Amino acid sequence: MATWRLPFLRRALLLSSPPPPFFHLSSFSSPLHHSHFKRTFLQCSSLSVEESTSSTTIEPEIPKSGRNSTWKPMCLYYTQGKCTKLLGGAWGKYFGVKESPEQEFDYFLVLDLEGKVEILEFPVLLFDVKTMDVVDAFHRFVRPTKMSERRINEYIEGKYGSFGVDRVWHDTAIKFEEVIEQFEIWLRKERDGHIKKLWREEGDGHLNRAAFVTCGNWDLKTKVPQQCEVSGIKLPPYFMEWINLKDIYLNFYERRAPGMLSMMRELRIPPLGSHHLGIDDSKNIARVLRHLLTDGALLQITARRADASPERVRFLFQNRIK
Repeated sequence: MATWRLPFLRRALLLSSPPPPFFHLSSFSSPLHHSHFKRTFLQCSSLSVEESTSSTTIEPEIPKSGRNSTWKPMCLYYTQGKCTKLLGGAWGKYFGVKESPEQEFDYFLVLDLEGKVEILEFPVLLFDVKTMDVVDAFHRFVRPTKMSERRINEYIEGKYGSFGVDRVWHDTAIKFEEVIEQFEIWLRKERDGHIKKLWREEGDGHLNRAAFVTCGNWDLKTKVPQQCEVSGIKLPPYFMEWINLKDIYLNFYERRAPGMLSMMRELRIPPLGSHHLGIDDSKNIARVLRHLLTDGALLQITARRADASPERVRFLFQNRIK
């Protein structure tokens, strides 16, 4: 069709119109170009995606990742739930469609402690694997037992003053042994009209089809045992094993991420709340957890204490963040 014969306004609209509606790209798409389109041939007959070669670029809605610059077309039958080819295997690997593995656990307890000298904050989010969402939360501020009141005031002002929660901390903080007592009541709590037995209290004392998830080993390998010793209580048996999300991330995506923010940056998850406010960090870790599960990661225990010698920790992944 000779566009020069059309009225000027109609010709301008035609030339400036966006690409056709079959341009469905993945979130890792590279910029599209106008002008001469070259059809990309793929085996699935439902694929209808074209790639251009001119110098005029159209920026994608999600910025291109430096490590994932190659875009992948999406089967339009798959988006309608009627594609019979994208069921995993070579096709699933090409298009990023993965069959979710059956998880060993029904629930994950996302934990992110705060406090270097003693624990100051103990937040736990209950993540339901079936609904892929946080369904309950336990959150307590913890009052140190070996620090003077003057030192506590200085410490809390420096730690929580910038978040505007220092007053809340002073009004609500309780000793660690009280936190553990309340946490165990929370583990026994009735939810949704029935008791979800998160804790095998009458057996070995471990969690029941549930596991702690942390961003690193420090929380449960180092800090909880130290705090139990300072508070004069025995290490509870449900702290004997955990999942370090850094190790899961490393082995699943085959790239290192030294911390929560680096994982979120790599996955393009915008952080929410205040970093180093434990409850907010736990929420962000839960968002990374959901992303891993959605991508098809299998979450397994990464560290376990010896029953006879709890001070000894065995790391179960050979490829891990040290």
